[in-house]
Amino acid sequence: DVYKRQVSTQSTGENRFFKSFEEFFFKTKTFKMGRMHSRGKGISGSAIPYKKTPPNWLKIPSEEVCEQICKLAKKGLTPSQIGIILRDSHGIGQVSTVTGTKILRILRANGLAPEIPEDLYHLIKKAVNVRKHLDRNRKDYDAKFRLILVESRIHRLARFYKRAQFLPATWKYESSTASALLA
Repeated sequence: DVYKRQVSTQSTGENRFFKSFEEFFFKTKTFKMGRMHSRGKGISGSAIPYKKTPPNWLKIPSEEVCEQICKLAKKGLTPSQIGIILRDSHGIGQVSTVTGTKILRILRANGLAPEIPEDLYHLIKKAVNVRKHLDRNRKDYDAKFRLILVESRIHRLARFYKRAQFLPATWKYESSTASALLA
């Protein structure tokens, strides 16, 4: 078996084997997912500054930033929308440099985190919209195919979040009740 690799821990000096792929993956790797339904293999993206300290010109204390995040979350904004508002209106490029923690972790600590993770929420929203479109246009076979792809992404992402314990183990996506999840 490929994943029964011997791993030695430097601190204890003990050797152990991984019994399964899941154990190997979750103990050694960070959680990253690849593209499923496109040909792209690029790794391009924005580069955040190497420096982990806040800029000298930023005089906002971290407590005030946390209060602002909680206030925006109570209005019903998602973590990414909160980050955009803080960047554009308050000049905070990276919340983690000012506060030391990410927006979602601050929201979790205050009990304001969304029930469904944001990327899963948007995939469910897309699937509901495609299903509404298919109700009106039954002959749209391409939309039917794309719905299958979106729903397979939803199932894959839900499986990941259940393993990482961001979703309860009993959570299940069903197309009939999907629009109720968005409300």
